This record gives sequence, C-alpha cells and structure tokens, in this order.
Amino acid sequence: MDQAITNRDDSQIELDRISEIAEDVLRRCRTQGASEVDVGIGVDVGLNVSVRLGEVESIEHNRDRGLSLTVYFGKRKGSASTADLSPDSIDKTIEHACAIARYTEEDPCNGLADADLLAHEFADLDLWHPWDITTEEATELALRCEQAGRDFDPRISNSEGATVQIGSSLAVGATSHGFFSRERDTRHMISLALLAEDEAGMQRDYWYESVRSAEDFPDVAAIGRTAAERTVARLGARKLGTRQCPVLFTPQVARSLIGHLVSAVSGGALYRKASFLVDHLGKPVFPDFVQIVERPRIRRGQASANFDSEGVATQDSDLISNGRLARYVLGSYSARKLGLRSTGNAGGVHNLIVTTGEEDFATLLKRMGTGLVVNELMGQGVSLLTGDYSRGASGFWVENGEIAHPVEEITIASNLRDMFANIVAIGSDVDRRSHVQTGSILLERLTVAGA
Repeated sequence: MDQAITNRDDSQIELDRISEIAEDVLRRCRTQGASEVDVGIGVDVGLNVSVRLGEVESIEHNRDRGLSLTVYFGKRKGSASTADLSPDSIDKTIEHACAIARYTEEDPCNGLADADLLAHEFADLDLWHPWDITTEEATELALRCEQAGRDFDPRISNSEGATVQIGSSLAVGATSHGFFSRERDTRHMISLALLAEDEAGMQRDYWYESVRSAEDFPDVAAIGRTAAERTVARLGARKLGTRQCPVLFTPQVARSLIGHLVSAVSGGALYRKASFLVDHLGKPVFPDFVQIVERPRIRRGQASANFDSEGVATQDSDLISNGRLARYVLGSYSARKLGLRSTGNAGGVHNLIVTTGEEDFATLLKRMGTGLVVNELMGQGVSLLTGDYSRGASGFWVENGEIAHPVEEITIASNLRDMFANIVAIGSDVDRRSHVQTGSILLERLTVAGA
C-alpha cells in the first residue's frame, strides 16, 4: 500500500503540502476578482484485494487526488474541479470556475455559509487508524473469510468472492471568509458473497463489516460464517399470495425508511415543493415514542464530522422528537431559499440514532405473530412527492412468532406517511455499520403482492 498517508508523520507532511495549494488557490481567485471562494482538496489511498474460490482474483492499489473549487462574483457562482494537482491543471481549474461565474445568472441565495456558523474548533473524533498490513496479509484474510463461508454448509456451491479493502483519506478545506480545516480519516471493509443450491434452486447472499480501525473487526471467519448462514437460510424460498399483514424490517433495510425521511425533509425537496412532508415542521410524523437524534461527533462514528461540506459546525440535535418533526435538513443554499439557517447538513446527515425499545429480534417476531420479515429490498419505487411506496422484497414468512420459510419475488406497498405513523415497535438489534443506526422496525400492516 502507498505509504504516503499510512504513516502518521508522512500524513502531516502531505497535509502541509495540500494546505499550501489551497491557500494559493484562495489568493489567486481573489486576485481574479472573486468576492468569495471555497476550495477543497483530497487525497485518497487504498488497497483492494479480492479472492474467489481460493485464488487471488485481483489486487488494486489506488491513489486519487482531487481539487474542487467554487467561486462567487457577487451572487454569480462558478464551479470547477480537477483530479490533477499539477500547476497547469490548477491554473485551468481556476480559469474555468471564474469564467463560469462571470457569465451565469445571479441568484440571491448564492454564497458561502454564514460566517458565524463556521467551525473553528475541531475535536479529535478518533477517525485516523491506518492499517499497517501487507498485500500478502490482506490476501490471507480474504482467503480465510471465504474458506470459512464455503466450509459452513455443503449446500454452499459457489462464491462471488471475498474482498479486503483498506482506505485512508486526507482532506483540506478552505474558504475566503476564514474557515480552514485539515482532516484525516480511515475506513476499512471485509466482505463476502456466496451462492447456495438445493433441489429448489440457487440463492445468493452476503455479509460485510466496515470499521474505522482494523482492531474493531470481528474474526474474519465469523464474517464468512455469517455470509454463509444468510445464504443457506434463503434456500427453499417460496412466493406469497397477495395479502395485507404486519411487516418487520430487519435493521439492514429498516435504515432505508429513515433515509426516505431524511430525503423528504431535506432542503432541496422542500423548497421545490417536491415532498409529502412540506410544511410539517413541528407536526407529528411518527408515533410519539419515536425519537431520532443526530450525533455528529461520536468517536469512530461512521459519519462523524466536526463540520459539514460548507464548514458549518455540526452539533447534536433532534430530528424527530416525541414523533414530531423537530427540524429540517439544510445546507446554506436551501436554508436561504426557505428563509431559514443552515442546520450543518450540507452534504448529508451525520450519525442518525433511532432510539430503540428493549425487544430483541426474537421478541419482535413473537409480537408480530404472523407476518412478513423483510431483509432485502429491490427497485426504486418510492415517490417523495406523494409518499407512495412500492418495492420488490424478499425475506421470511412468520407464523405463530416463528420463521416458517423464506419468501422471494414479492412486492410490498403502502404510503410512507402511513408507514411512519403505523410503526408498532423498534427493536434493540441495532446495526452499527451505517451512519443511520436503528434496530428492526415493526409496521402494523402493509400490502404484500406475490403469486
């Protein structure tokens, strides 16, 4: 792996270098007449090792650099970017951004984030954990992971491969009104996809773990066994006839419901009047036991950050309080369009935590009695404008609180407004691999269409 940013001291040297470039770009853009400037520079280094059926399939080293630039001439905006940090390429990027800004239409909502909202103190979020591992060692981990999965059950008939990914990133952000940041973070992942087969046919499933620090990985054999267990559990899947029934979303798919909420209360959808939750601030959206909070500064968090993509300081805040929408999700532009202020969410949300109950997955099955467990969703059949929801799904049919058999080739349908309002319970089985952390979500009733 490229050692330029895996070594702690060398990462600081690289940060110094790109910081100098950022400062120079700011100065030159101001010289060109820009009234405001925003520049970001990133360097990403990674190693991906993939194996399949006990053999190395690919080894990829990558080192990517990029510079993004936005300039304002009054209320006229121009943006340009480059993946080449050579002086000539930077010259052209500055020239293009300034040329665009000089000739675009003015927009009164354009401009940098409000200066009083910017981050100037940067807590250590414990995100920098370079993984000192050789290509040979990464290959051995991938082989062990795959072998554990293939050995789990004789019905495991094939493998799509195991992958070990190692990544380190450096980033510098600077604006002409005083924001300056230097950030380092790492992210590593191990994954495996398998196929199983019996007389009824073939099924596929996978598992992965994603961490900031390699010391937080479980044993790779456990990742392999989980992938195998999930794959074998799909064998013998059946179709269902059309019906209405309770539906339990496992944590891996339950977080997509929270993602739809975020999309519906994000500034772009709101000022375009393209959301079913327009003008819902302070109004009930979920049952009153539902609480969703944003915690941007969790140590080693999947989406932890001291500031958003505009430099606005992040802070803990409620998104849903006692079932009611506590705020919108806004960057500076969308906030100005709505006559509000940025919520520090330019570029997305940071660590949404859904408050869970005390019931584990098995208890939720008992509570549901008879119904459908959904552990995979397919398709994009969701309308933010109306809230209409229709997606392909697979999972398990449950009778008397016990899983009866796997199901496939079904569609679940409802409306997000009704789905949010009719949440019965949220389980304690939280999946912590995502920036949206929730347990299983039990819904009172959805339409299930199948055979």
